[in-house]
Amino acid sequence: MAKQRSTPREDSATAAPVSEPAPVASSSSYTVLARRYRPQNFSDLVGQEPVARALSNALSSNRVAHAYLFTGARGVGKTSTARILAKALNCIHGPTPNPCGICDICQSIATGEDVDVLEIDGASNRRIDEIRDIRSNVQYRPSRARFKIYIIDEVHMLTKEAFNALLKTLEEPPSHVKFIFATTEVEKVPITILSRCQRFDFAGIPLPRIVERLRAIVDREGLQADTDALELIARRAGGSMRDAQSLLDQLLAFGGDRLTADGVHQLLGTAGDERILGLVDAILTGDHKRTLDLLDEACVSGLQLGELVDQLLAYWRDLMVVQCGGIEGRDLSVPARHHETLRRHAQAVSLDAILAGLDVLSATRMRLRGSNHARILVEMALIRLGRLNDLTSLTQLASWLGQMRLDPRAAGGGPPTGQLGASRASSAAAAEEVKKKPLAGPESGPLTLSEANWPLLWQQIATALGPIATSQLSKANPPAIIGPNTLVFRFPAGYTKEREYASRPERLARLEEVLSRAIGQTCIVRIEEVSGSENVSQPVLESRSTVPSSRSLKEEVEKIPLIRRAVEVLGATIQRVDEGFGQSEGSA
Repeated sequence: MAKQRSTPREDSATAAPVSEPAPVASSSSYTVLARRYRPQNFSDLVGQEPVARALSNALSSNRVAHAYLFTGARGVGKTSTARILAKALNCIHGPTPNPCGICDICQSIATGEDVDVLEIDGASNRRIDEIRDIRSNVQYRPSRARFKIYIIDEVHMLTKEAFNALLKTLEEPPSHVKFIFATTEVEKVPITILSRCQRFDFAGIPLPRIVERLRAIVDREGLQADTDALELIARRAGGSMRDAQSLLDQLLAFGGDRLTADGVHQLLGTAGDERILGLVDAILTGDHKRTLDLLDEACVSGLQLGELVDQLLAYWRDLMVVQCGGIEGRDLSVPARHHETLRRHAQAVSLDAILAGLDVLSATRMRLRGSNHARILVEMALIRLGRLNDLTSLTQLASWLGQMRLDPRAAGGGPPTGQLGASRASSAAAAEEVKKKPLAGPESGPLTLSEANWPLLWQQIATALGPIATSQLSKANPPAIIGPNTLVFRFPAGYTKEREYASRPERLARLEEVLSRAIGQTCIVRIEEVSGSENVSQPVLESRSTVPSSRSLKEEVEKIPLIRRAVEVLGATIQRVDEGFGQSEGSA
């Protein structure tokens, strides 16, 4: 009689509530919730309706394949679906999409004790000898059921030889044999196996469906639980129904008759929502003392630092989502009562700072693994999060350095401190104004394009073009022809890439623009390649012979106002000076 009370149909979370409470097992025979509330019919599967519909239709139309492969994350229903399919095939009323669950065959399959449904662990039976045993036994008909069914869990653990031994049997098994494989790592299953199976991908179970199922279980157990507590459990499970049920079982034993969010946080070692929001508020306002005080309180209360970083990472993800797509209809880590605070936090910080914060938190989470200085790493991460708004973006810094490059006279004094924090638009506008100004030498007025003035002109060209373009062009410096309004650079045959780089239309146009502003009239620049008959070795050698040693070249580069100012602002050191850069700047 007790067996009939706990029939699989009564274990369904989607079934109507029953008036008679579930029987209470003694402490010596207690069955965990994940087993007691395991789905027993296709209609009981939560979040896998497409798979259930496909298998039901196959049973109804008598189009059941000889081999199935169920893939998906842990705890989403792969093995349960395999058992349901086995019951549907071997039920005394079957094959049917709705097995009775009452007959002896259905009940023995549900408990994993049926002699004709063999559940094999692929991790511990992975060798070729076990597969040979299967090959030798498939020829025998089932003892009492309609089909002999092999359920191999974690099939990806089989060895290559075992897979090869299974190929022929899997492709053409006897009519009374069915194979059902389950795996969490389908990419490790050989393609020869995949091509012989019908594959079904099991998706992660949505959070609301897990909460609904947990609520039904709590009601069946005659206990009480807050919705916030169930949402925390469902979010912690990460789409796995089995993980959620196992955690609920643990928490029910810990929390007594009523399960609360505080109890969940206490058992898991996580921070409450109010503590997280208070810590985030201190971080975003730049109150470093309060940030460290709150972290100290959390550590004293037994909070796990890894869990704290995970929660902050989830909250920073919420900030990104809210700022990019709004708060309505989003899957957020904080309950609805804190959405207004989340919206306020999202408006108080820029998107670039949020993305940088995600990088800081994710890097910290990785560094915590195996580190003996977890608290130091977390403190450093929290302080860095509070300083993200004070940092200068790379775009602004590049724009400012571009202004200094275009006008080296401003590099000596440098811009005021506030200029580093100027907006991107104002920096770009200032750079455009500097770009429009004519390039002038030490004396006022334009220079004449001649060999005597070429070193000074080359200095201005190098300053305007930058080190990369100058380094490429320096392979043909000095020019072969320097005329009143014409300049011809000839690259030796060995510098094909440099010549192609300098010959691009946009770079030629830029070079002509810079040179025309320097000499005060229109100038035409041509890029040519030296033919093999021309003797260019001597000029090239002479040019290279004028290059100073690495130490003297470094000292000369350090004297350039732009470089000196960049070193002072960024706190950098010059580690290496390329030869091309030394030629372009050394001619100054």
